[in-house]
Amino acid sequence: MAGSFRKMLMEERLQKIIARAGIASRRHAEELITSGLVTVNGQIVTELGSKADMARDHIKVSGKLVRPESRHVYLALYKPPEVVATMSDPEGRRSLKDLLQGVSERVFPVGRLEYHAYGLVLLTNDGELANALLRSHQVPQTYHIKLKSLLTFAEIEELSKATGARISRRGGQNAPWYEVTISEARRDALRNRLFQSGHPVEKMKRVALANVPLGSLAPGEYRELSAGEISSLQRAVKGSTQRKTQSARGRTRSRRSGSRRREPKSGDK
Repeated sequence: MAGSFRKMLMEERLQKIIARAGIASRRHAEELITSGLVTVNGQIVTELGSKADMARDHIKVSGKLVRPESRHVYLALYKPPEVVATMSDPEGRRSLKDLLQGVSERVFPVGRLEYHAYGLVLLTNDGELANALLRSHQVPQTYHIKLKSLLTFAEIEELSKATGARISRRGGQNAPWYEVTISEARRDALRNRLFQSGHPVEKMKRVALANVPLGSLAPGEYRELSAGEISSLQRAVKGSTQRKTQSARGRTRSRRSGSRRREPKSGDK
């Protein structure tokens, strides 16, 4: 009985083990599991609730044995346009892996950046931090965007109210370049509104994620994050989680308060 209990304590969900080993984010690890690419002791596992013991079980992903990473790696990379923001591409297009010469650790990108967009991409083998960043949806990202035409002050104000974006002009008097700070969750909403209002986005460059800047990197170059930048990402994730929890508690209190309101009786005035 005691041995069985200890075994249960050592077991973890497969997607967490894969993420911590630096193979993929937890979300991508779930896709690998459901696609039948993960085996435990020679048996294919497709159930997301499945657990295993990293120290005892033989876990493979796409035929490769899962081993814990010796150290965490955090990279900032300048993705050029027309490079897919993944480590490989079935269509044979250039991928992030082609830009990471000299990086021996297995890393994966955090978040997404469209094929024609360019700028900052974070890569890491820290599955826990990557998963937290992907789940938060509220970590601020800063972009430089070029529109087809200039926005009026009224349009900037309306877009800011509708999406929560901070928008300011950049460049010369007639250059339709803007700096936009917005969460990933609202980015697509902003692009859709710009398109619908006759100001489609022609170019998009990500220049910062939380307090991590693109800095002086040239297209295709990368650098390791400083300890301070890693801490800033961890604080940003923690702050986003706390805000989400507080918002959920507020909605719960509001519902409870509403349910306690007494329905008026027929004789009440």
